[in-house]
Amino acid sequence: MVAVLKTGGKQFIVQNGDVLSVEKIEGEPGTVVKLEGVLMVSDGSDVKVGNPNVEGAFVEVEILEQTRGDKVIAFKRRPRHDFKKKIGHRQHLTKIKVKDIKVS
Repeated sequence: MVAVLKTGGKQFIVQNGDVLSVEKIEGEPGTVVKLEGVLMVSDGSDVKVGNPNVEGAFVEVEILEQTRGDKVIAFKRRPRHDFKKKIGHRQHLTKIKVKDIKVS
């Protein structure tokens, strides 16, 4: 079974057993969380598309670890004005594993 999951403002194509990094989800490693932002579900022959979400569909994921992404540097400069500004940012991420995709 394949699903399109929306979390953290991004969309992911997931199936059972997939491991991916998404924007931070609250919870300790080892806990199982139910994500309800399912936009589409397909089991090979039958496809259900939501408007915007599929009614009664959710994805169970297990939190593997809480981590942070790579540092992204933002550098601003204005020529001839002696203005320079350098900022770094590391996004908080959650590594999850898809346990099950359910549709009622």
